[in-house]
Amino acid sequence: MTRIELPEAETDGSTSAERAIATRASRRSFATTPVALTDVSQHLWAAQGVTHVADGVEMRTAPSAGATYPLVAFLEVASEGSTQLDPGLYRYKPSDHALEPTLETAIHDDLTTAALDQPVVGDAPATIVLAADYERTCSQYPDHGERYVHMEAGHAAQNVHLVCESRELNSCPVGAFADAKVADTLSLPDDLDPLYLVPFGYRPTEQ
Repeated sequence: MTRIELPEAETDGSTSAERAIATRASRRSFATTPVALTDVSQHLWAAQGVTHVADGVEMRTAPSAGATYPLVAFLEVASEGSTQLDPGLYRYKPSDHALEPTLETAIHDDLTTAALDQPVVGDAPATIVLAADYERTCSQYPDHGERYVHMEAGHAAQNVHLVCESRELNSCPVGAFADAKVADTLSLPDDLDPLYLVPFGYRPTEQ
């Protein structure tokens, strides 16, 4: 498996944060155009990218309780979902801003089934999956760690939705899925639980 270096993420877009917030909506339809690696890069960086180093710790785009960073972002690519990535599953490596292939076979139909056959997942050329290692946070915060993990997943996903909006891509939050089936489809290790799906793609011309 060959690691894929991602293009450098942009930090100065043409759309203001206020504008992206004002126009953001859950958009469930997608053009058939494959997503470019530049957009993949931007969305994964928005979810979990490194912004700076403080006291020897790589700080990320989404706030994390005690900088425990329990989230792992995966990218699922459908057949013909990208001209630069083969169908399958990739794990995002924040420190390297790179993708590591984890499943080099199409799993799109199985992921759609695990997501209760929702068309928004089936029609999307790509989906970001946020999974969590609860122990990373709960070991430090036994009383509220689970709450903090869920908060962080929301922070990370909202970053993706706003970047999609600013770049005129569609995205939709998906939380309804069969947890065990998603974990099995992605061959997740036992210490990771799937929390959030973000299917995304280019906007159809009629929108």
